[in-house]
Amino acid sequence: MREYVLVLIVAAATTYLLGGVARRFAARIGAVKPIRDRDVHSVLMPRLGGIAVLGGVAAGFVVATHLPFLGMLPEIKEDAWGLLIAGFVIAVVGGIDDVVDLDALTRLAGQVVAAGILVVYGVQLNWLPLPDGTLLSLSPAQSAVISALIIIMMANAVNFVDGLDGLAAGVVFLGAAAFFTYSYGLTVGLSLNRATTATLVTAIMAGACLGFLPHNFFPARVFLGDCGAYLLGLLLAASTISLTGWLDPSVMSSPQNESRSLLPALLPLVLPIAVMALPFIDLLLAVIRRTRAGQSPFAADQKHLHHRLHLELGHSHKGAVLVMYLWAGLLAFGVVVIGLWATWVTASIVGVVVVAAIACTALLPRRNHLPHPR
Repeated sequence: MREYVLVLIVAAATTYLLGGVARRFAARIGAVKPIRDRDVHSVLMPRLGGIAVLGGVAAGFVVATHLPFLGMLPEIKEDAWGLLIAGFVIAVVGGIDDVVDLDALTRLAGQVVAAGILVVYGVQLNWLPLPDGTLLSLSPAQSAVISALIIIMMANAVNFVDGLDGLAAGVVFLGAAAFFTYSYGLTVGLSLNRATTATLVTAIMAGACLGFLPHNFFPARVFLGDCGAYLLGLLLAASTISLTGWLDPSVMSSPQNESRSLLPALLPLVLPIAVMALPFIDLLLAVIRRTRAGQSPFAADQKHLHHRLHLELGHSHKGAVLVMYLWAGLLAFGVVVIGLWATWVTASIVGVVVVAAIACTALLPRRNHLPHPR
């Protein structure tokens, strides 16, 4: 655990120190786009904050590979190199888009290349759970295609949710923290090797997001941009795929472990879906909405979930972000708590938090708009 905490701190500190550098660099090269119709801010903002995140991620991986515990496994070193190369590629694609506004096909091509690099380095799904409780072993071709699709979808989902100050970085931090809790808790509970790529990636991601939030939370001084959003989405997908690749489903579903978690063979895939449920729902609704209107699925609008919280329900800019944090954390940690400690007490606690979240979402804006007594 100490080495994971160390790489988290290194990633956070590096990202924080590079935040100002990224902001000044973006302003110098003109990576400051005009304000768009879908934007809710009114001040021109540098959009290359992903450079700082990339620096923090790289520092975290470099330090991890030189530590006596995390650096002793060749699998982690190989995965780290694959993630660094793929992360650099997708960050460059996003960075170019932040500067010159690439077309959708070019962005997709860059994402495919980055996903292909991870696949070549062996970051692939090996199996999928079936409804009848059995497992489907994937062929190399199926594994490569499904893994690449997950990476591309996750990258775009994070980019879709990046619409308010600090929103994407905070949601990914909560998801990474929940995933770290599950991954590390799994190794402890099953008495397995605690040095895993999935746990390392989520620790580094959490640190990078923590280091970036002081620059990005309302009022923001620099945005993640496509550069940072694509990178965080790729890393989150990679942690998911890496965990399922490392995990032996026969161990998880063995009789002696059945009481330790809910649907043990399925949970490693359910957790990332819960972590990114809001972005994925937002992405699906956006595609349906724009297609029905005869527009491109990639067309910009101001009807994302975070926009509706801010513009329609009446939450303040900061309030809308905090509500999204609440729901993201509830979904992510709720799955972890029920999965690792499935009791009626934990289920009841999660239910109470759900009710509180609904109340905060629906009632706080009305309370804020009530006339004050004279």
